[in-house]
Amino acid sequence: MTIPKKLLVLVDGSERSIQTVNYVKDFMPIDENTRIVLFHVFDAKPEEFCELEQNPACIDAVIELKNREAEQESGIWWYLERAKEVLIKGGIPKQSVEIKFHLKEKGIARDIIDEAKKGYSALIMRRRGLGALRSIILGSIAVKLLQSITFIPILIVGQVPTNKEILLAVDASPSSRKAVEFIASLLGGHGYGTCIFHAISGLTSINFNVSNANAPKVSEAQMSDNCIEAFKLKTAQLFHTTKETLLSSGFESEKISEKIVTGVHSRALAIIKEAEEGGYSTIVVGRRGLSKVEAFFMGRVGHKVVYGGDKYTVWVV
Repeated sequence: MTIPKKLLVLVDGSERSIQTVNYVKDFMPIDENTRIVLFHVFDAKPEEFCELEQNPACIDAVIELKNREAEQESGIWWYLERAKEVLIKGGIPKQSVEIKFHLKEKGIARDIIDEAKKGYSALIMRRRGLGALRSIILGSIAVKLLQSITFIPILIVGQVPTNKEILLAVDASPSSRKAVEFIASLLGGHGYGTCIFHAISGLTSINFNVSNANAPKVSEAQMSDNCIEAFKLKTAQLFHTTKETLLSSGFESEKISEKIVTGVHSRALAIIKEAEEGGYSTIVVGRRGLSKVEAFFMGRVGHKVVYGGDKYTVWVV
């Protein structure tokens, strides 16, 4: 399976967006077939501006707002050109980098979604940014992107210094398999290291949704050794298939490790803890888990890793 390397990189005119571009330059394998699109949705004219334009008494205010709009547009272009220069100086061919300055049409999120449908292999963004909209990962734009862009991976760049070590969290879901195939196609043969990781939940992690505060507490149940071994055996088979996919794409055997943890209360927290203790800068998770009826952003493992692992770069595939 070969995935074309056409990357949509969101640039908002901030230093954080330059850091996003640095991540692309420092982490992503770039060759002559790679195309990088630096994309910005320009939204400088508030609704009130249109009302002022229709009022002759507000001519001075309209002129002032137009001057500010021109200054803001010039500043965004400067950042876009600067971002392009960062990539070119990093060794990426000039012809492989494109700037798209897009005037808002439907809305910032909807315009990004429409652009993402044009044959990209991944969307890359920072956790914070997009102009005046701070805390992107908690904001409406990020929520809309994560809910709507299910057709390509979303790479959310964190603050941890970039290295070539990847924590690949897997389960038996089709989404997880897709994540494995994605990193194999994109990163295979370029010297990356990866840990294939799976966390087995303990029985105490099961929520029985007891709503009566006066109900007796459920005693902690212990998973039998035989049960744990059965899970481990099934996971070992999953690891074997995953490793074979990575090896066939060019990953080196000595740079692939495997780890199973058992009895965890939260699989998401176990993933984040492993990333911290293992020194990984990038976490890769599937968009959906084993429950096909549950949307990614409704609160299972992938969603919790995005929120809880805010220091790390998280790939949602």
